[in-house]
Amino acid sequence: MSPDDQDRKLVYMANQIATFFNSADDEAVSSIEAHIRKFWDPRMRAKIIAFRARGGEGLTDNAAAAVDRLSREVASA
Repeated sequence: MSPDDQDRKLVYMANQIATFFNSADDEAVSSIEAHIRKFWDPRMRAKIIAFRARGGEGLTDNAAAAVDRLSREVASA
């Protein structure tokens, strides 16, 4: 699988989680972040954070906000 295909798959997965928690509030973003932190392999989390740092094209607003939170958590660790 090419790096672009991997990015598209991670975007798809993050957006699926965002759709599941489908609301535009802080609780939804927190739930998405918690799900990614709990169930995604650390390498997947690192890749989606890096993808978001390059713009994160295709991520829903809630998924992007959740990845931003993960990014800040990683940066402060």
